[in-house]
Amino acid sequence: MRKVVVVTGASSGVGLALCKRLLEEDDELHLCLACRNVGKAEAVRAALLAAHPAAEVSVVQVDVSNLQSVIRAAGELKQRFQRLDYVYLNAGIMPNPQLNIKALFSGLFSRKVIHMFSTAEGLLTQEDKVTADGFQEVFETNVFGHFILVQELEALLCHSDSPSRLIWTSSRNARKSNFHLEDIQHSRGQEPYSSSKYAIDLLSVALNRNFNPRGLYSSVVCPGTMVTRMTCGILPPCVWTVLLPIIWLVWLFHQKPESLNPLTKYLSATTGFGSNYVTTQKMDLDEDTAEKFYQNLLELEKRIRDTIQKTNNQS
Repeated sequence: MRKVVVVTGASSGVGLALCKRLLEEDDELHLCLACRNVGKAEAVRAALLAAHPAAEVSVVQVDVSNLQSVIRAAGELKQRFQRLDYVYLNAGIMPNPQLNIKALFSGLFSRKVIHMFSTAEGLLTQEDKVTADGFQEVFETNVFGHFILVQELEALLCHSDSPSRLIWTSSRNARKSNFHLEDIQHSRGQEPYSSSKYAIDLLSVALNRNFNPRGLYSSVVCPGTMVTRMTCGILPPCVWTVLLPIIWLVWLFHQKPESLNPLTKYLSATTGFGSNYVTTQKMDLDEDTAEKFYQNLLELEKRIRDTIQKTNNQS
């Protein structure tokens, strides 16, 4: 039976490159492209099938910044598949990134210059906005929409006979200092992207605590510094070409989930000679905070579902 892999944000950037590499590793997958723009996704599907005719590639429309779209997409997936083997929770945004020039030049002449470039700590601010659902856009897109998707797909993911995997695209920019349980949406801060990526790290740890006994395992990865539409909004492509280490974490695709440390982030890296490898980083978090954040999300989910039910009853 073919393994079924779902990738959100699969029509460009990290998601698209990930799909190409997955099929290079195993062209007998069923790869499902979960994308907001169906037209772009269909074009990607055609290109992937042309390169890998033995594969099965399908498309499901989903906008993770819209909960109705997420629930609708989950319903379609439950109709199509009996189980999901891997879900790459990759879709994300960094709206209107602004480079802090003062912090950049200050960091260039400090002992933290390498750390600054590898994590972007203090360098990037963003202008967030509120979605139609009433959430901060970065939080809903990067975190909450994916959380609801996982909750909706629980029946396809939890099988004790053969584990399923969640693999989140996190970042070295996930900073503990930018996340607060009192403001999980980062509505009062200027670095919502960093906050959302730290929230992903917390959520992955909590999901492992709650779902490992049921055969579902979660990991977080950082694909490294890459040239995408997101990063080109910060610096020109020619600058990224100088800074760029490239690797893809398809490595995790071949690992047994039970062997991976749930408190470890897996990062891509490149040597000075261009050789790619995977390194690890212990996440700067504690499991109690992760569980509290998870409970906050469950409470938020309940409020949303109650509101939807009330609206349906009135219509």
